[in-house]
Amino acid sequence: MVSLSNQTRFSFHPNNLFLSENRRLGISGVNFPRKINVKITCFAAERPRQEKQKKKSQSQSTSDAEAGVDPVGFLTRLGIADRIFAQFLRERHKALKDLKDEILKRHFDFRDLASGFELLGMHRHMEHRVDFMDWGPGARYGAIIGDFNGWSPTENSAREGLFGHDDFGYWFIILEDKLREGEEPDELYFQQYNYVDDYDKGDSGVSAEEIFQKANDEYWEPGEDRFIKNRFEVPAKLYEQMFGPNSPQTLEELGDIPDAETRYKQWKEEHKNDPPRNLPPCDIIDKGQGKPYDIFNVVTSPEWTKKFYEKKPPIPYWLETRKGRKAWLKKYIPAVPHGSKYRLYFNTPDGPLERVPAWATYVQPEDEGKQAYAIHWEPSPEAAYKWKNSKPKVPKSLRIYECHVGISGSEAKISTFEEFTKKVLPHVKRAGYNAIQLIGIPEHKDYFTVGYRVTNFFAASSRYGTPDDFKRLVDEAHGLGLLVFLDIVHSYAAADQMVGLSLFDGSNDCYFHYGKRGHHKHWGTRMFKYGDLDVLHFLISNLNWWITEYQVDGLQFHSLASMIYTHNGFASFNNDLDDYCNQYVDRDALMYLILANEILHVLHPNIITIAEDATYYPGLCEPVSQGGLGFDYYVNLSASEMWVSLLDSVPDNEWSMSKPVLQIVSTLVANKEYADKMVSYAENHNQSISGGRSFAEILFGGVDNGSPGGKELLDRGVSLHKMIRLITFTSGGRAYLNFMGNEFGHPERVEFPTQSNNFSFSLANRRWDLLESGVHHHLFSFDKELMDLDKSKGILSRGLPSIHHVNDANMVISFSRGPFLFIFNFHPSNSYEKYDVGVEEAGEYTMILNSDEVKYGGQGLVTEDQYLQRSISKRIDGQRNCLEVFLPSRTAQVYKLTRILRI
Repeated sequence: MVSLSNQTRFSFHPNNLFLSENRRLGISGVNFPRKINVKITCFAAERPRQEKQKKKSQSQSTSDAEAGVDPVGFLTRLGIADRIFAQFLRERHKALKDLKDEILKRHFDFRDLASGFELLGMHRHMEHRVDFMDWGPGARYGAIIGDFNGWSPTENSAREGLFGHDDFGYWFIILEDKLREGEEPDELYFQQYNYVDDYDKGDSGVSAEEIFQKANDEYWEPGEDRFIKNRFEVPAKLYEQMFGPNSPQTLEELGDIPDAETRYKQWKEEHKNDPPRNLPPCDIIDKGQGKPYDIFNVVTSPEWTKKFYEKKPPIPYWLETRKGRKAWLKKYIPAVPHGSKYRLYFNTPDGPLERVPAWATYVQPEDEGKQAYAIHWEPSPEAAYKWKNSKPKVPKSLRIYECHVGISGSEAKISTFEEFTKKVLPHVKRAGYNAIQLIGIPEHKDYFTVGYRVTNFFAASSRYGTPDDFKRLVDEAHGLGLLVFLDIVHSYAAADQMVGLSLFDGSNDCYFHYGKRGHHKHWGTRMFKYGDLDVLHFLISNLNWWITEYQVDGLQFHSLASMIYTHNGFASFNNDLDDYCNQYVDRDALMYLILANEILHVLHPNIITIAEDATYYPGLCEPVSQGGLGFDYYVNLSASEMWVSLLDSVPDNEWSMSKPVLQIVSTLVANKEYADKMVSYAENHNQSISGGRSFAEILFGGVDNGSPGGKELLDRGVSLHKMIRLITFTSGGRAYLNFMGNEFGHPERVEFPTQSNNFSFSLANRRWDLLESGVHHHLFSFDKELMDLDKSKGILSRGLPSIHHVNDANMVISFSRGPFLFIFNFHPSNSYEKYDVGVEEAGEYTMILNSDEVKYGGQGLVTEDQYLQRSISKRIDGQRNCLEVFLPSRTAQVYKLTRILRI
């Protein structure tokens, strides 16, 4: 018995009868985010609907337990008992389930939520037209204006009859290609063109009617197409069977009609001797006998049912009607040619507005007084970039090289994607890093903001090149074995109106909160309304866009504190969990982060997400199922702040190794529960760009080696530069980050052109010329050795460091990591001839890295015979054995256990 009860969900889709097949083939269509639910229910189903609903409710009540979901799981695991925060996590979990239910009322599934870029923005449709879609609920009228229509606000508008505007504020505009002079319109109303695959395919000369005839001849079995050829045959025959050849023509003549059951039984009796194939492949059984109502079960023939479900739709015949790019160009002039400039025109209650579309993928921001505009990017198949390299495998540990494309060149100008690809990527590979992290890639109007005030979230910045140039950069990086991460700013947006999202449709609360809540308290940027489904659609689609379109391997979420708290992170914290669940916490923002991590990790299992949060929100890197936010890594911001404070404010001989204030060890290995997921760095772009100075500039910037005391200052600076990077690198988690140029001690800060420096580019570049000479070459060689420690010996992936020696008086720190021993002497003047350092294993230890070697800019005080040390049976630092090592001042040494001695 076959149940006919079913629920089908349809997408509203104009002029396309084959939407589902198009989606399967990866062909974009046009449909509104709104979905229309249509229930087709047969009460003759085998299982009553009530039983189904009962089982569904039972399964929902146990689904969390079966899936291993525990909203407070990570608190339980860590032994944290905080009733208020636990209740907050439970309420957040319930709110997240409700949010998902609301999303699924608007979207087919969560992939649909994350794929808005397939529909919104400007896309070429297969039916010789361009479709445009954008969101502006506050507007009354929408149109596309551009150089292709003389910037006319009336020629290409969303108007009646073209599905112009839906209930949620989405505007849909169709721009039809123009028929060339002398060409005839397509004979098939739904004629489609394949613009990319088989793009040179012309008109085969086979008409649509011939193809459909071929489909009828080959697809249908004899007799199956009889009702298709004559669609009136069925009702005519039924009418004749019911009333005979001389059927009544009026209602009066018709008289009383027997009920359906009686007529069916009469017809069945009359045809009981007919061949089986002339009978319907089903029967009806009345189970409601003796009751005041009827219960009918429909019984179908198993053979017929199997045959029905195995029959595939005649899609290949429909695809055969498609023509290629050659035939399209011969017949039509593109409505929006490649490279066309355009803007979105809105008529609002406050008057007309022109905006750069929110989903535009290539934008020219305001420059030299020129008005911003979007650029339609649709290169021909011959010119479009084709990917050559596959993505590298995700390594066990990450050595991240942080870059800014614009300042990556040596000249006083904005560098390009092409220059970065040719010059910087090979250097990153040579330096031993396995990933690059790019900042400032999404389009931003003001260059001096470093890219953190994003105006166009789906567009790679045009000041560096075209979208294909950026694809080439990513592809070449993959070819070198480098992962590519992007710094993503969803914590706020630029306040610009013409080129940004602020007042996009004339209303103040389209994408952002209304009133003071919609503005960052200190930076003047706009704050997203994370609880709005359409804003979620925009932001999550944006994340998926960079991964899908540009094949990036990871995303770092910038400044989470700005979005998680209504005070934007500018408040004092009492080290109490109440700070993370009080009235200043934006629960909607947290749910957005959870949803983003869940969706991205399902759609892209190898994606890496990194959280930058100065407040270290509890559960940042915990699984979502256990009450966490779902990030893979988090950035340790404390270490760099500690180093800057020490270098700027504390004399060398007063550095504390273990005291509560400015303690080196506790800062580097803070938050032990998540140390394995920590991205550590000594200095990133903040130290060089955000009004600060690089460590090299602080330590030896402007020092003349030949001046009195210059050599001592230079030796001090070089020694500390190496030691700071080594201890940060080896005492952190499985990821380390370095900003471009700091690996060789870039001597100058970064200063973007602004009015205060007369828009000078003199400091908005990198001094690559210093790389091969003097102290900078020494520092680069040392940094390269650091990277090799992980590349060849897997330092970062060997578990957490075991710190067993911290001596404030001697200013010595020692710790082990697997078979490796690290010893640091930070004392500015004291050297130690035979310093006892505890080790657990008895054996021979070989020095594999010495910061004092001459090739690293050191003094070379450690002789060759001191590179091999044999342990002594002496209990030190809680270890069973010890080494007696020579420790010159301001030096660091790395040993490896090369031979175990059994005593």
